Amino acid sequence: MAKVAPSTPPLAARLAPPTIVLQDMEEEPADVCSGQRAGPGVLFNVNNSNNNEDEEEKKKKKKEKKEKKERKEKKAFLALICRFLKFRCGSILVVEVLAHEFQFLMCGYLEQGLLVKDELKLRERYMKSFQFKLDMASMVPTDLLYIVFGFSYPEIRLNKLLRFNRMLEFFQRTETRTNYPNALRISNLVMYIVIIIHWNACLYYSFSKAVGFGADRFVYPDPSDPEFGRLVRKYAYSMYWSTLTLTTIGETPPPVENSEYFFVVTDFLVGVLIFATIVGNVGSMITNMNAARADFQARIDAIKQYMSFRKVTKDLEKRVIKWFDFLWTNKKAVDEREVLKYLPDKLRAEIAINVHLDTLKKVRIFADCEAGLLVELVLKLQPQVYSPGDYICKKGDIGREMYIIKEGKLAVVADDGIKQFVVLSDGSYFGEISILAIKGSKAGNRRTANIRSIGYSDLFCLSKDDLMEALTEYPDAKAMLEEKGRQILMKDGLLDLEVAAQGPDPKEIEEKVDRMTSTLDVLQTRYARLLAEHEATHSKLKYRVTRLEKKMAPPPRADQPVDAPPPETAPAKEEK
Repeated sequence: MAKVAPSTPPLAARLAPPTIVLQDMEEEPADVCSGQRAGPGVLFNVNNSNNNEDEEEKKKKKKEKKEKKERKEKKAFLALICRFLKFRCGSILVVEVLAHEFQFLMCGYLEQGLLVKDELKLRERYMKSFQFKLDMASMVPTDLLYIVFGFSYPEIRLNKLLRFNRMLEFFQRTETRTNYPNALRISNLVMYIVIIIHWNACLYYSFSKAVGFGADRFVYPDPSDPEFGRLVRKYAYSMYWSTLTLTTIGETPPPVENSEYFFVVTDFLVGVLIFATIVGNVGSMITNMNAARADFQARIDAIKQYMSFRKVTKDLEKRVIKWFDFLWTNKKAVDEREVLKYLPDKLRAEIAINVHLDTLKKVRIFADCEAGLLVELVLKLQPQVYSPGDYICKKGDIGREMYIIKEGKLAVVADDGIKQFVVLSDGSYFGEISILAIKGSKAGNRRTANIRSIGYSDLFCLSKDDLMEALTEYPDAKAMLEEKGRQILMKDGLLDLEVAAQGPDPKEIEEKVDRMTSTLDVLQTRYARLLAEHEATHSKLKYRVTRLEKKMAPPPRADQPVDAPPPETAPAKEEK
């Protein structure tokens, strides 16, 4: 009988590596088709893989629990910090209210034009005011409600907005006191824009909370997502949406629900109105900032057009343009009288005294004058600016003004305009004798020298007419000024004593008589008008008295016939 050898697996099968079957994975097609049983090595490897997966899942769970615990600790810590900060804000608000009350006590208020600083009256007035009620309502510690409702309801602090008018009051007072009102207005405008966008972002987040976070693509995404659960992301997302909506410069997720449509429409309308107002304010601020420059440029353009039309030489045109540039660069393009015309006379006089009185006292003939006359003269000083090479006066010109040098240098030059005799600097003056018209002066009212500006010169000019108008109310001061002028002329050898000793000039007497005649004519006209008014009033009174007498005539007596005439009354005496 032949022996049959036991079948053994081929060598390739014995050397084949074990196959590991993992969960949720399909086996290789070759293993399925082979029909061989999995050996013990294969089962051992599968068990090891299952154990490893369980351990990894346990580790993941432990890690997640640890992370959740850390998050809770962080949230609790942040909540504690927020609570501390909110209570600190409340205490700061109390301090602010006390500070404002202290401000009331220190500053006082006006009553019948008098400043009241009595502490009892100030405290009583403040406690009776409506602002005190708003301050007390804003001080209510609504932060304590966080203990009951948690930190998910920031609306409970809305009472702090009752002090918003305090900020507006601060801005108004600061704007009237600051020297940079335009910068303050721009900063206020930027702050208002940021506040409006912030409030709108808060409304958007509250609306998303009411509808449900993540309910659709319009509202804020679900905060359970770690990416949208952070506070910074919540605020940044809401601010981004609010900015795009109010400025209407970007696309936002379209609304889905009807309430969302109404919310977006309202938001768009508010944004259009608010930002239209903001743009208008920006335009007005820019216009006000450039108003002075625009007015100055308009004057330059008008003069340029005139010079071009009249075909003025290029050299003279350049001098005119440089003169305007000097005025604008040195801030001398402002008309002082135009600026100060809105002030009362006393304040305008005080400002003029503060600015020009020291300059006017440097003139010899005005050194010992009355204070009232100096005030009158200070108000009549006119600033003038001269370019390099300009003649202030020439020899032989009629002197109608005197000049005081405020800034710059002038040269007394020869007839050729080149040779310089004397250089006048700040504080110097000239032309004071010619405007007094002193009798016996050899120069008369003519200029005796050529005076030319070396560079740009800033002068004060006092005209003869203004001086004489001011001296009409101060005759003693006029006599004193004329005497000082005579002494100066005698010292310089420019006074003719014979002419001065002849007495008053006949022309002056004729001028005085003419002035008296014109004054008398004015008085006669006024008297005639008053007399006519008196006669008209007298005739009206006489007519009214006559009517009253007729109404008050006694009725006829019984023994007197009806047709009898009424008894005669004595005629009223006419007043002359």
